[in-house]
Amino acid sequence: MTRSGIRFAGNGARLLPLEENMDITVVARNAEIHPNFRAYVEEKVSKVTQFYPRAQRVDVELTHERNPRQADTAERIELTVYGKGPIIRAEAESADRYAAVDIAAGKLFERLRRMRDRAKDHRRRYPRELDEVEVIEEVAPVEEVPVPEAPAHLRSAEDLKVGEAREEQLGDSPIIVRQKVHEAAPMTVDEALDQMEMVGHPFFLFVDKDTKQPCVVYHRHGWTYGVLRLNTTVE
Repeated sequence: MTRSGIRFAGNGARLLPLEENMDITVVARNAEIHPNFRAYVEEKVSKVTQFYPRAQRVDVELTHERNPRQADTAERIELTVYGKGPIIRAEAESADRYAAVDIAAGKLFERLRRMRDRAKDHRRRYPRELDEVEVIEEVAPVEEVPVPEAPAHLRSAEDLKVGEAREEQLGDSPIIVRQKVHEAAPMTVDEALDQMEMVGHPFFLFVDKDTKQPCVVYHRHGWTYGVLRLNTTVE
């Protein structure tokens, strides 16, 4: 759909051409996107190409939490940059959606700067220690924690498309489970660590390029990281 040369995506999301090869998509959940807020987001996100000239698209997702008990973090912003390289993501929560945009954009720009610096110098300034942890059949017993009964089961993720997410409440309990499907391109542990830093998560799931094992890299403390491996292979 086209309005005055500006394309709109589903649910009122507007696809804005910032540059010839880069677009920005703004979507909202449980909220409306007002023109002033949209303009503020556009101004912030337009700086992405200063750090990442190969960026092709930026997705901006605003989520409003209606629960009054979570008023301090009611406005959640997620920024995702797609380009000819790794996917970079940053998110933030605040009582004010403008403040959430500022925080998320600051995180995003910092990650883009780090990625740009690494591209200039492939050697890392700081060594990273890896603790290889093999998953074995015998697992140390852990204290059982009571879980609220859930009469309903989560739906299978087979119908989810790549990049699509779904949130479900676990029965009558307050537990909310979010499922999302990602691409699983094989990569090395070092590449997985880079990806983890770019998306800003404390862990990253991947398939080891050499062993074909499903693995998770995670941050332990300081410059120390760990790797968990499943005792199986993915063909």
